[in-house]
Amino acid sequence: MPRIAAGLSAAKVKAAAPERYVDGNGLRLLVRDTGVRFWIFRYTIAKRTREMGLGRAGSEPGAVPLSEARKRADELHRAVKDGRDPLAERALAEAERAARAQLNTVRGKTFEDVAAAYIESNRAAWRNAKHAAQWTATLATYAYPVMGKVAVRDVSTDLIVSVLQAVGNTKPETASRARGRIENVLNFARVRGWRDGENPARWNGNLDHILPSRSKVRAVKHHAALPWREVGAFMGALAGQNGTAALALRFAILTAARTREVLGACWSEIDLAAKLWTVPVARMKGGREHRVPLTPVVLALLNGLPGERDPGALLFSSGIAKRPLPNMAMTMALRRVKRGDVTVQGFRSCFRDWVSEATGHPRELAEAALAHVVGNKVEAAHARGDMLDKRREMMAAWADFCAVPYAEPVGNVVILRRG
Repeated sequence: MPRIAAGLSAAKVKAAAPERYVDGNGLRLLVRDTGVRFWIFRYTIAKRTREMGLGRAGSEPGAVPLSEARKRADELHRAVKDGRDPLAERALAEAERAARAQLNTVRGKTFEDVAAAYIESNRAAWRNAKHAAQWTATLATYAYPVMGKVAVRDVSTDLIVSVLQAVGNTKPETASRARGRIENVLNFARVRGWRDGENPARWNGNLDHILPSRSKVRAVKHHAALPWREVGAFMGALAGQNGTAALALRFAILTAARTREVLGACWSEIDLAAKLWTVPVARMKGGREHRVPLTPVVLALLNGLPGERDPGALLFSSGIAKRPLPNMAMTMALRRVKRGDVTVQGFRSCFRDWVSEATGHPRELAEAALAHVVGNKVEAAHARGDMLDKRREMMAAWADFCAVPYAEPVGNVVILRRG
């Protein structure tokens, strides 16, 4: 039981031994074994006894002196007599303060702030720093001038339409990319509790009723590809070119690989004995390791490359410092053989057209060679193998086809497709 100590004084408060002391009107002094002293208001409401802390007791800075504790206890005592619950009122007041603080935080979050937070949050999941830089550049160029300083909770359909109309008629693909990135940022804001309601950047059932689709503004422009019948003659012209870029381009065509995959290839990825090139996940667009069978023609090309074959050394490099070739290097090689009308990426389409129109190899095999994900998620889950042996046969046929100029079949030749 607490000691009855009505008429506590500052000196008694300071000297009190560990115990509970009663002062009056529900005020209690609690002294712990450590010597720390607290004020407590004890009351009963709705037949329930409750205790409410009033702070540390004492006269030092930050503590509550006896006079202030008594004044506060008197106020709370009157509140209880009026049927009010001090602890419930305190909880309500704290909730209201937290809500006001949250509202102020939300009001202070601009679209630009949230976009920066989204990019930082997703940076580790993106394949390289260039992707984050592209996100920043797109939003900084098109979105920030219109709504960068607008509170994210106030971003509206009208603002987004203003952003997209400014670019959509001349750069529909860029507008589509900007819209998607704005939509992702606003979804991020909603999940974080910084805005409510529907996403005004959503296309289906929203912006599609206001803006024309990208296909209606301008037809999608695919990478310019060399007609597959011309690849043999082209490879003959390319063989006459000296230089690392021309070798890299030949390698890219014969393996049906992407520019990024080729320019980053190093000797540690090449297994000459197994006749295999393994492209790591970090350099693959689809986020999956990709195995490429190496044909005799490709092996001969690799064996003829100059320089050391240290594991970390690039297959194709430039300068004394052995830096990676620039992204435009293979494009410049195209221009040197007077084929600036086609793209490096277009040779993947050329290979795909050749498989479809001139061979009996199934579609799935060509898609596997191109490192494309086939079908829906269920189909992809069942296609666990990469059909390496079958692809080796197909890539050998592709290398043979690339070796000589194309000649039209003589007579009634029918291409038989495999079942």
